Amino acid sequence: MHPLFRIFFTGMLVSFLGSLPLGTLNILAMKISVEETVWAAMLFSFGSLLVEIIYVRLSLVAMDWVRKQEKIFRILEWVTLGIVLALAIASFYAAMHPTVGDDKRESLPAMNRFLFGVVMCAVNPVQIPFWFGWSTVLFTKKILLPRTDHYNTYIGGIGIGTFIGNCVFIFGGLLIASKIKDNQHVLNWIIGGVFAVTALIQLWRIFKKKSVKHQLEHPEEVTKKFENKMDKIEEGIGKMKHK
Repeated sequence: MHPLFRIFFTGMLVSFLGSLPLGTLNILAMKISVEETVWAAMLFSFGSLLVEIIYVRLSLVAMDWVRKQEKIFRILEWVTLGIVLALAIASFYAAMHPTVGDDKRESLPAMNRFLFGVVMCAVNPVQIPFWFGWSTVLFTKKILLPRTDHYNTYIGGIGIGTFIGNCVFIFGGLLIASKIKDNQHVLNWIIGGVFAVTALIQLWRIFKKKSVKHQLEHPEEVTKKFENKMDKIEEGIGKMKHK
């Protein structure tokens, strides 16, 4: 297998799998697709994807600078908590006050969806240690080298993987909505519940020293949990190579 293809496929697979667990960004993409249009959800995904790519690039070439931004990370963690709580409250409110006819209640900010995606991803720094961990493991295993072509290929794979993962939620949300079209409030309860749990997890991380700052100051904790996963990915790629 060509090294660049391996880097691309690894970045795409890691990004895709990392996009599947329920989180703020993918649930918002699903919510926008259901309440608005698929294109609006795509714009949101493109916006969040742009910021994610920037974060990945920083994790590759400027991690020493990133580690020093303690105050910025602390502020962003609390901003993220506030936004997620607001989204949870808005979803619960929409669930308790179902829409009638064409009277739609706005449960999301009236903002260009691309810019909304940019903002939501920018204030969610938890993905920085995620990519720092994976990139460190790839560097250690000599899969990823400090070369421009490797970086560009890696980031390209990540972008496609994240987009495919978001599409699962965008079109999956439409499928769910079609099944419960007469019970839209049920979906709002579910989405509100996800946001509420996310807010509790964020609060726990802040007070239990599982913050972004702590993870970047202790990279061995970040990378250790990714090593076994990387071994499984390598095993899967090896099987593809022999086919």
